Amino acid sequence: MARNIPVLDASWLYVESREAPMHVGSMAIFTVEGEPVQDAIARIVQLLRSSTEFRPPFNYRLNSPKLLTLRPKWVEVDKVDVDYHFRHSALPAPGGERELGTLISRLHSHPLDFHRPLWEMHLIEGLQGNRFALYTKMHHSLMDGVGAMRLMSRIFGKSAQESLALPAPWAVGTVSKKKKSGSAPPFVDQAMEAWKAAKLNGAAVSVAGKALRALFDEAFKPTDTAIATPFSGPKSILNGRVGGARRLATQTYPLERVRAVAEAGEVSVNDIFLAICSGAMRRYLLERDALPHENLTAGLPVSVRPADDLDGGNAISFILANLNTCEEDPLVRLREINRSTQLAKTHLQTMPKEAINNYTIMLMAPMMLQLVTGLGGLTRPIFNTVISNVPGPSQDLYFSGCRLSQFYPISLIPHGQALNITVVSYAGQFNVAFTGDHDALPSMQRLAVYTGEALEELEALLGVKPAKAQPAEPKKAASPRATKPRQPTKPTKATKATKTA
Repeated sequence: MARNIPVLDASWLYVESREAPMHVGSMAIFTVEGEPVQDAIARIVQLLRSSTEFRPPFNYRLNSPKLLTLRPKWVEVDKVDVDYHFRHSALPAPGGERELGTLISRLHSHPLDFHRPLWEMHLIEGLQGNRFALYTKMHHSLMDGVGAMRLMSRIFGKSAQESLALPAPWAVGTVSKKKKSGSAPPFVDQAMEAWKAAKLNGAAVSVAGKALRALFDEAFKPTDTAIATPFSGPKSILNGRVGGARRLATQTYPLERVRAVAEAGEVSVNDIFLAICSGAMRRYLLERDALPHENLTAGLPVSVRPADDLDGGNAISFILANLNTCEEDPLVRLREINRSTQLAKTHLQTMPKEAINNYTIMLMAPMMLQLVTGLGGLTRPIFNTVISNVPGPSQDLYFSGCRLSQFYPISLIPHGQALNITVVSYAGQFNVAFTGDHDALPSMQRLAVYTGEALEELEALLGVKPAKAQPAEPKKAASPRATKPRQPTKPTKATKATKTA
């Protein structure tokens, strides 16, 4: 059985290269409670190695892996080599976050094999404190962030007992909301449906084209400097060619802490996230004498996936935000970021949902064209970086009896964008992951440290009392921290140690 790959999904296949593989991933850290950690790992390895049932998208393979056609297809294969797709690794005990980050950075640097289903899962043992990790990577053509979160809520249980009865993740897979009919509709009905779809799509293309033209008109004749437009961001050290090696840095905050700052500032949680990322990037670039005289911009993925859609693939659009990195005052920067995001949201919300997919394809076409032609990283970027906020489950989840204690998203790095910052909220945590090009961003862990200090700065300016430290995880040895640069600010107790690679 074969299915056509939608244009937006297929675009990630077309721009794949050895230096810029287009897969995304996750690092899930589990805590073993009530049993020896080796017993839990042995049980999980046995479960995964013995599971030979594969459901979409874990059994999807490209119909033409050597040469992508104009309309590639996913083919459902009957047999998947579990020994190839599931790997078992170990850190030298006792492994800490630094060692884990180094290993996952290396694993994330390697492209997936286009001759096989486009995913891998790695179980990593040896973490100190009765913990282990699962690193999973999957090609972006198969899954976006929101789709991955909905899949996660299906493959993990809401209690330790429930999770023990669940099958391997690839035996669960995604579920399409579209139900297959037992018989095909009459030809006349099919023709009418096709005519209605063509009319609807034609109108949607027209609306999307007008919206995109208005955005580009703003770029040439700006009426409001808060509006971020394609190619309005400057060329920076973030926007050159990338190599194949990656860096990973992570940081965790209590979600309530970020919400308290947002409430005090009368902005959204996402505005606070953008503001602390902007402050961290500004400081990092200033220290390298590389801060552009124009404001950096960010592409913000926005999910357009219906609430009942559990299928895979991509259902996203983009809005652009002005990060105001030239502004010294953190509060002014926050206000301007808020104004920029509000204008961008209003622009997107003026379109009917039928037009948004066409708008997204048109908006991303220049960047994809740059990547396909080899010009990515050589010309002015459509935006300087991608910053994503993906809502995750609000309650604890479990896998084979083990509690998911932390979850971090790991994104892709195309030519022209050497940094991606993504946050996932999970069980009261605000988990931020920085994925960067190894050569372009030395000491990238400083960005993670600086976001914490930018958050502290906003708390002080807005009069927010820092949240009390959360109950500690099981006792573990301290992991190496990122080296603090000049003028360090003492982190609060609520900010967990930065994990770096």
